[in-house]
Amino acid sequence: MQRWGFTFPFDGLPLHAHKGALQEAESLGYTDAWSYEIDGVDCFAPLALASAWTGKLRLGTAIANVYTRAPLTLAISANGMAEAAPGRFALGLGAGSSVIVERWGGVPFELPYRKVRDVTAIVRAAFTGEKVVEKRETASADGFRLSRRLADPPPIYIAALRERMLELAGAVADGVIINWLSADDVPRVVAAARRGAERAGRDPAKLDIVARIFVCMSQEDALVDFLGRRAVAAYLNVPVYAKLHAWLGRSNALGPMWEAWRAGDRKGATAAIPREVIDDLLIHGDAETCRRKVQAYVDNGVTTPVMNFMPLGIDPQTRAEQSLAMLRALAPA
Repeated sequence: MQRWGFTFPFDGLPLHAHKGALQEAESLGYTDAWSYEIDGVDCFAPLALASAWTGKLRLGTAIANVYTRAPLTLAISANGMAEAAPGRFALGLGAGSSVIVERWGGVPFELPYRKVRDVTAIVRAAFTGEKVVEKRETASADGFRLSRRLADPPPIYIAALRERMLELAGAVADGVIINWLSADDVPRVVAAARRGAERAGRDPAKLDIVARIFVCMSQEDALVDFLGRRAVAAYLNVPVYAKLHAWLGRSNALGPMWEAWRAGDRKGATAAIPREVIDDLLIHGDAETCRRKVQAYVDNGVTTPVMNFMPLGIDPQTRAEQSLAMLRALAPA
């Protein structure tokens, strides 16, 4: 069965108003609903509501941050979700970025590879139900044990951008979450994750590749261009994403934007983004075109496409209506 998912909460729609949308999505044949957290709501609350409102959707975090929660907190939060939605919850872990962790959160963004590695190991040990005594390089737990073992442990996914983290995901996780890349970038990224699985003696074919894909179902080119420039400038100047796209070969295309941004010229940086980069990273057009472009990610190795709907409306009600229109129009065929 081909999985087909979306990111939520939907833009413009309050959490308490998501019941009908999530139930409709399930009836339309969607298999996955993945939450996120940046600066709005946490990643677990939306899934807790969805667990009560739906009965079939797989519910995942993309991502729960390994810096802003202790391994203990991650383990009990995930155990709670696994109990609320038996067999339907997936714990996506990741480092996030220096902007979220250090600038906004006041936590040093240090050794992200090791932090993800260590926290993942401790959380997985906690899921066994045994006492956890782990003192690792960047995280520890001394004598912690989950007291409620009413559900099977959830699978663990690791959000990864570049080679080392992708290989780590393949080696120790049940799946990898990838983000902010084109369909043509997928084979290189998937190859790294599967290489990690092979080196660890695991079957690379069993690795679930979850891709967060940005979709704006619109043919209003000027508005799409405006939205795309804002999104690319906001994300790809963040160091972890800049390094990703340098690794993917976009240094020449994005170099002028990075240079202007470092100089404090935000307007110049946004103007310097090549249109082809926007077209590569943001799916837009009519429903048929958007569906075909999402399918290209699947054809190139993604096993779970997760669409992040990007509405163009100004007021919340319009944005919510546009998000739901995309949900309906791009439902599984």
